[in-house]
Order: sequence, then C-alpha cells, then structure tokens
Amino acid sequence: MKILLKAILLSLGLIFLSYLILPSPEFPERLDGALVSDEPGDNETPLRRAYFTDLTRGEVLAHYQMQFARLSLLGIPVPTYRLNYLPEEAQALIRDQTRSTFLEEIVHPLRESLYINGFEPKLDKDAIRIGGKKWRQKVTVRYVPSSPVVRFTFGALSLLLVYFLAKDVIAALKDFKSQSL
Repeated sequence: MKILLKAILLSLGLIFLSYLILPSPEFPERLDGALVSDEPGDNETPLRRAYFTDLTRGEVLAHYQMQFARLSLLGIPVPTYRLNYLPEEAQALIRDQTRSTFLEEIVHPLRESLYINGFEPKLDKDAIRIGGKKWRQKVTVRYVPSSPVVRFTFGALSLLLVYFLAKDVIAALKDFKSQSL
C-alpha cells in the first residue's frame, strides 16, 4: 500500500512539474474586425495591445478565453480561470490613465495571466470615433508571462517542502499515537 501511495504521489508531482515547464502561449490573436490602436500608450510594450471593436464584452472575453485555453498537457486542456476586478484597478494592472468599464484576468494557475480591460463609453462626449467610424468599445489586453525556469524551480522546491512537512507530520502522529497507548 505504501509503495502504491508513493507511486501515485510521485506521478502527481511529475505531472505538476510537467505542467509548470510547458511553454507559455503566444500573445493572443487580435479580435475579428477590430482596429489596432496606434495611440502611444497602447503600443509602448509588446506585452500590451489595444483594439477598437464593435464586439460585446461577452464576445471579447470568449475570444480571449478560447485563445488562452489552447495550452494542453498530454492532450488534456490546462484549466483557465477568469477573475473579475473592479474597473478602478485598471490603472494599476493595465496602465495609468486607462479608462475602464470592465477588467478581467484569465489565468493559468501558477503560470501566466492575460488581463482584458474594456471601455464602453456611456456618454456621447466619450464616444470612440476613429476614421469616421463610431466604435462600441476600446479593449486593452496585457499579457503577463512567467519564466519556465522560475516556475519549475519554485514548483520543485514546493514539492520538496511538502515532502518534508508530510514526513514530519507522519512522524509526529506516530509519536502521538505511541504515547497515548
């Protein structure tokens, strides 16, 4: 029984480390029918891009969720989670002076993140008009990758820590059991 448990735990540890060393996905493709923003703050880093689009919030998020969910381990898709933030946090997470109606993060746990900020003007004075066309919203996407070496190192150290903690807990339980008899 002990050998089977150790084999299962070792397999889970190897799957976990394999997940951590998978290559990071590329920056997602742009939205269909979207106009790429050429505003200076939107293209000052290759990890942040902005688009003008007529898609709804749901369509935008579904597009990026699908793009980001392409990562798989042994043919099994890697889970992605969506986290919703207050629009006010866009100035800290995307860029200062970013206007926001919604801000969501799509995450691969313990790996990379993709922040999607949308600004849908509510007032006519804020309407987005570019080249004579009125756009529904401006979407800013920020990709935050992580280094596979750093992920693997922290993952391996975490597994070692769990191993030694489990070993100490088991020894303490055995000691407690022998004292209570």
